[in-house]
Amino acid sequence: MASLNVGSLGEYIREQRRNAQYSLRQLADAAGVSNPYLSQIERGLRKPSAEILQQIAKALRISAETLYVQAGILDERPEAGPGETPGVRAAVLADPSISERQKQALLAVYEAFLKENQEQPAATPPGAAGAAGATVRTADATAEERTGHADR
Repeated sequence: MASLNVGSLGEYIREQRRNAQYSLRQLADAAGVSNPYLSQIERGLRKPSAEILQQIAKALRISAETLYVQAGILDERPEAGPGETPGVRAAVLADPSISERQKQALLAVYEAFLKENQEQPAATPPGAAGAAGATVRTADATAEERTGHADR
């Protein structure tokens, strides 16, 4: 587990608050914490608990995981694993238009698809088998036309 870096955590929260166009008081109210306590977090004087970070993240409509990483509670996940499209997780977590619960649901579905695809051999895309079969039949028909009889 990484050490708690409250200075950069507070700066990050302040930046997110400003991006969301919240005053300190508005964010404190939305997160259910006192105005002075939030101010102390932003200035790096207080070390918030994971629960407080989750409340702040919810109020800012950002991922709690993002704040946990900033606080050193969680190690940052690699951006893309095998079979993953780079940036998918980051894009979902950064999207302010969906709730934390919706983000977690999207990521769970995405991870389930990745796991399913790793367990199964690569499938032929729909229609590809039919196209290959059509090519073989066309070649057979062409051979029949040239020779005048079927070699089957």
